[in-house]
Amino acid sequence: MSEVDISRALKSAITTGKVQFGLDQTMKAVKDGKAQMIILARNCPSKDLKDANVKVHVYEGNNMELGALCGKPFSVSALAIIDKGSSNILTL
Repeated sequence: MSEVDISRALKSAITTGKVQFGLDQTMKAVKDGKAQMIILARNCPSKDLKDANVKVHVYEGNNMELGALCGKPFSVSALAIIDKGSSNILTL
């Protein structure tokens, strides 16, 4: 899966689906059983999420790069895909 694909898939999920950003929101979504998948930045501080019983994708970049990829003006170390919308993000 190339960088372009994750970028396109993420943008599509953010636009057409439901995505929660941030460590706390991501952990809550996992705990509540709402997360279909989580994406973690390479430098995500939480080890708990790597053991979550949902699909986990570790993004090659750091939290600043993941934030930029999501079109956010802040760093994003973790995000939860609640509803993939029309994206193919779950195939990562």
